[in-house]
Amino acid sequence: MILSKSANYALRATICLAEAADGTRVRGSEIAERLDVPPNYLSKSLRELARTDLLESTRGPGGGFALARPAAELTLADVVRHFDEIPSEASCLLGRDRCSDADPCRAHTRWVTARGAVVDFLENTRLLDLTARAGRGAVAGEGAETVLAQPDPGS
Repeated sequence: MILSKSANYALRATICLAEAADGTRVRGSEIAERLDVPPNYLSKSLRELARTDLLESTRGPGGGFALARPAAELTLADVVRHFDEIPSEASCLLGRDRCSDADPCRAHTRWVTARGAVVDFLENTRLLDLTARAGRGAVAGEGAETVLAQPDPGS
């Protein structure tokens, strides 16, 4: 599953917010600069998430964005589903209306395994899991800027 740009930017931005001190508001322009993404594009994603229960947004001095809930409570799926469809059991990689073990498409057997792994990853990975605070080997100042932006060295 390849994420759309909007979903990728939103994930990276929410991880960046998860790395901020609890309750700290971060301006959208600062997030865009840290992540090296277009500010206008990112602001649309941030505004979309602020309309949900994922982000809080405050205008004016001291304003910006903050997570509405603790990073340990938010999964990647919570963010992604606002931008991309998370594959369901009924989804067919090749777009068939009906695809099952009984009537499989050519990709079905492999797609079932891959789809399950993707859904499991999105549903069971919390924003906190991908922050430097999780102790995943990131150094100070590094984290959301590199997470999801660089390929895994083992791949």
